[in-house]
Amino acid sequence: MFLSRWIQGWSLSAKNTGQRGKLIGVGFLFVSFLIMINGCANNPRPSPPIPSDGQLSFDSAPSPEGDLFVYVGTYTGGKSVGIYIFNFSLKTGKLTPIGVAAGIDNPSFLALHPNGQFLYAVNEIGNFNGKEQGAVSAFRRNSETGLLTFLNQQPSNGAAPCHLVVDAVGENVLVANYNGGNAAVLPIQDDGKLDEPSWTVRHSGSSVNAGRQEKPHAHSINLDSANRYAFVADLGIDRIAVYGFNSEKGMLESKGDLWVSLKPGAGPRHFTFTPNGQFAYVINELDSTVTGFQYDASKGALKEIQNVSTLPAGNKVDNSTAELVVHPSGKFLYGSNRGHHSIVVYRIDPQSGQLTWVENESVRGKTPRNFAIDPTGRFLLAENQGSDNIKTFRIDTQTGELEYSGHSVDVPSPVCIKFAVK
Repeated sequence: MFLSRWIQGWSLSAKNTGQRGKLIGVGFLFVSFLIMINGCANNPRPSPPIPSDGQLSFDSAPSPEGDLFVYVGTYTGGKSVGIYIFNFSLKTGKLTPIGVAAGIDNPSFLALHPNGQFLYAVNEIGNFNGKEQGAVSAFRRNSETGLLTFLNQQPSNGAAPCHLVVDAVGENVLVANYNGGNAAVLPIQDDGKLDEPSWTVRHSGSSVNAGRQEKPHAHSINLDSANRYAFVADLGIDRIAVYGFNSEKGMLESKGDLWVSLKPGAGPRHFTFTPNGQFAYVINELDSTVTGFQYDASKGALKEIQNVSTLPAGNKVDNSTAELVVHPSGKFLYGSNRGHHSIVVYRIDPQSGQLTWVENESVRGKTPRNFAIDPTGRFLLAENQGSDNIKTFRIDTQTGELEYSGHSVDVPSPVCIKFAVK
């Protein structure tokens, strides 16, 4: 049975999967979906490594003239109904709407499986199956059309899951639960579906900001390139928790002596590595700073080397930070400011990992919660949650500087962007 509906003037198509039940519409907005079940399931791709930010890596660089799929996670309610899907032109930087996977609550943060066949989304909610917890949803991705087919959903073992990654061998999803103050591991079945959590680790403590740090708030979870250590940035306790990771068993083992303490009130949020794995950085939401580290991969040890502001010198605007991304070349680091409404750009010294401020570029919108850099390193897509749009910027690959391309697309409450090959 087909449902003919429109969302904000988009004509979309999908087929009812039977597992999810009927797609959920919103009020008078109508959606027309045709989800094609064939495609990449019959033509599995090899498994490239997946870096610590959960963004799919590519076996070879995409053609600068080619296209990619872009998946945008959102907060549902209001105008948004799910995960929005676009075609992205590597020639022009333009985003063109393709469709939407509807009927899933708050699919705010996304991660791709290394083989490209599956996509996973947190459901950032506080109650699931009658318990104080959120969930994680699994989708099959059609590599020809870009459309998503819902597979299943499992509890995250903590409330308000806000970040997730897939491990490098594609055996587990690791999820950070913000209100739960914990992290969990969910094994992945051969067909891409998720099992219930195999392991959960819980944090304790608080810090100096009574309004935001009254208890643990796990804000992100990342893996190193060797798939041996997991790093959980906990905003509530001003620490980066370090765990040994066993992919085969789906298990996390605390390495308490390796945990990193940050300046009280910093509020660590998102964490990333350079492509060579020698350096790591965390963006601190509450005091608008970035902290850099040397990384000893043999031990899973972080050594602090620098702490810098995300704002221009002398700027006192009320601000909080959000996302942190290293350029594919490893030469530049980018971070988002909500309040200053800008992307800060740093140059990375290849020998020391030290950061040098380059610029703060306006996002031409409000509240840039998330952004992503395309795999060729030529474009940055900035999601403005407060103004319901995504702006495309060109990147000067010699200086790291950003220039607005003039391309913009409306998306309600955008939270996360992921690129995928066609």
